[in-house]
Parts: sequence; structure tokens; C-alpha cells
Amino acid sequence: MKDAIIQVYTGEGKGKTTAATGLMVRALGQGMKVLLVRFLKPVDPPSGELEILQQQPNFTMVTAGLGGVYDRNVAADFARDSAETFRLARGKIMTEDYDLVVLDELNNVLHKNYLPLEDALDLLRNRPDGTEMVLTGRNAPPEVISLAHLVSRVEKDKHPFDGGLPARRGVEF
Repeated sequence: MKDAIIQVYTGEGKGKTTAATGLMVRALGQGMKVLLVRFLKPVDPPSGELEILQQQPNFTMVTAGLGGVYDRNVAADFARDSAETFRLARGKIMTEDYDLVVLDELNNVLHKNYLPLEDALDLLRNRPDGTEMVLTGRNAPPEVISLAHLVSRVEKDKHPFDGGLPARRGVEF
């Protein structure tokens, strides 16, 4: 992609992954090659957008291990899972010529120290020419924000979860 940049979607509000999903759909619609790297996301229940994205010939997804924001696993397991996901993703990013790469929830992984910040910064600084990078998740580190070309903060004023409404199929997953 010409003029590829680094984008960050962060903050306490809902919609960071949804915004990145919209970018993936747009890129796929233009015939671009897209990689989604999922950190800390549960495999079950399956997320509706993945059902559609995985049918696209130019779409690839990397996820590994626990996938468990909702699981009660220990931090060491999350760190191992995140490191393996990152290792697999980095190999693909550096060798397979993607136009758009979405690193979903990487900000949280870095905030929780499940992955060294310098590893992520090195990938962002040395990404292949023409590769647009999008990072999502709360708590984006200041170093990532400084490196990014676009930063959007998604704020929460109200959320139905606060009132006890559970995640709804077709809306939250």
C-alpha cells in the first residue's frame, strides 16, 4: 500500500476492534492482502465477523494458544501465548507482503507485560514498506502512540455491560 502508516485505536470505549474490522473489509474489497493477529481473544463463542472474513481469499488470521480474555488462566500462560502469537505473526509480516496488518489487543498485551515493548516497537519500525499496521486495545503505551501516525481514543460514556446486559450474538460477537 502506498503511504502506509501506523494506526492506533485505544481507550476504554467499545468499538476499537470494530473500527479495525471495517478497515479490513474495506481493504479486502479493494483486493488487498490482510492479516489479522488476535491476542487475548476467546476462540469460543466464534465472532461473527470472522465467519465472513475467513471466506475471503486475501485474508489470513493468526491466533495461538489460550485465547482467553474470559478464561481465568495465569499470567505466565498469557505471556507464553502472546509470545507465540507474536512470533508467528512477525514471520508472516516480514515474509508474506501484506497490505494491512491488524494487531488486535496488542496494546493490552504490552500494557500487561506479556510481551516486551521493544519487540513490538522493532516490528513497527522495521515493517515492510507498504504495510499499514493497526494496533487495537486499551492502554496503548506512550511509545506506541509516539510512533503512530494516527491515534484514535475511544471513550466510554455508557455501556450496557455496566447494567448487566451480557454480550449479544451479532452485536458484540
